[in-house]
Amino acid sequence: MASPPNHRKLSLFDSTAIITGSMIGSGIFIVSAEISRQVHYPGMLLLAWAVTAVITILGALSYGELAAAMPKAGGQYIYLKEAFGPLYGFLYGWTLFSVIQTGTIAAVGVAFAKFTGVFFPEIGPERLVFAMGNFAINTQQLLAVGVIVLLTLYNFREVKSGAFLQNIFTVSKVAALILLVVLGFYFGMKGLGDWSNFSPAFPDVMTLATIGVFGAAMTGSLFSADAWNNITYTAGEVDRPQRNLPLSLFLGTSIVLVLYFLANMAYIYVLPMEKIQTADNDRVGTLLFETILGENGKYFMAAMIMVSTFGCLNGIIFTAGRVYYAMARDGYFFPSAAKLNKNHVPANSLAIQCLWACLLCFSGTYGDLLNYIMFAVMLFYVLTIAGLFVLRKKRPEMERPYKAFGYPVLPAIYILLAALVALDMLIYQTSASLYGLVIILLGIPVYAFLQNKQQKNGRLS
Repeated sequence: MASPPNHRKLSLFDSTAIITGSMIGSGIFIVSAEISRQVHYPGMLLLAWAVTAVITILGALSYGELAAAMPKAGGQYIYLKEAFGPLYGFLYGWTLFSVIQTGTIAAVGVAFAKFTGVFFPEIGPERLVFAMGNFAINTQQLLAVGVIVLLTLYNFREVKSGAFLQNIFTVSKVAALILLVVLGFYFGMKGLGDWSNFSPAFPDVMTLATIGVFGAAMTGSLFSADAWNNITYTAGEVDRPQRNLPLSLFLGTSIVLVLYFLANMAYIYVLPMEKIQTADNDRVGTLLFETILGENGKYFMAAMIMVSTFGCLNGIIFTAGRVYYAMARDGYFFPSAAKLNKNHVPANSLAIQCLWACLLCFSGTYGDLLNYIMFAVMLFYVLTIAGLFVLRKKRPEMERPYKAFGYPVLPAIYILLAALVALDMLIYQTSASLYGLVIILLGIPVYAFLQNKQQKNGRLS
């Protein structure tokens, strides 16, 4: 078997770009509409993004200790396995493959195709190329699959090639997001903005029900801020991981979340809350640009989202294959996924991920799947940071070149906040949260089967 992908070629800039590029997709241009319909007040909308930023950055600061102590391919799978045992690591990897990562790849691929359709009307959900009964394939799905396959094949090349492409698109999308903020405030101050849009900022009385709805509304902002941990999947290929992993986690999340908050400030400054709430297909970013640039704004925004989703897609395809590679080496995934190609890349793992993501594109269920994953994502984040405390007791001798900032207070605050958000989702989005829990639990019999298979193979050998 080839050696693990430990050719450490990813610099601090590469690592930060992977985090930034994976986080920024299409969500920041869309989800504020749904959040605003739930919270109703501009201050509450901004607070949702601010609380999301606090939770995410606290998580990243705590996560850095695990990443620096165990700089191996697999990231969160490795941390959960070491802290709680192989079952917990497997359940994370199972959920990542079945829903979290592949569902996100499918959704982002379709988002790319959707906005490509602004320029090319032939690409759309109504343009069918095949139909049989209730099953149909349209040009939007074909383009989504095509770009997923293209980026998967591209990432069969050595790791630095994937990072180089990621760097280009990350710089482009960060520049585009900065441009959105600058143009929003510039044209706002030229007469299109109104500071009165920010008032009243909050309801007169904050009831328990208001706080509950607020927590549930954060599902969109948390999803838009997710994928910040993706760099840890490729930890085995990061140069000076003890320094670069914690630092890139802090830098990447901070850059993105500051831009997200400023983008929402620009939205509210130019667009009254009722316009944000009623934006066509929730495209708040498009509405902003149409307001300040006229008809051409629609095309400008579509181009921005195409760049953003393409870069996001490359980042999430590029990283997660390393998790399935680590699982396969432990005997908990397809054996072929444990092999590396001549470029020391887990190409088979990437190909299996590609196949499942493409099937989700054609199934049309990825949108529903994404509604289920945030509860699962928050549960695994809570468990992972709890693992920080477990490993301090269980493995005191473990080398920790970086220790979690503010330990034990800040990691404990993260666990409390993330657990409250997960509980809030369970109360206010019960159906979606329970579906997410069912997906996790379905991994238990699969794990039992694989473990039994390993035991039989052990007896036969």
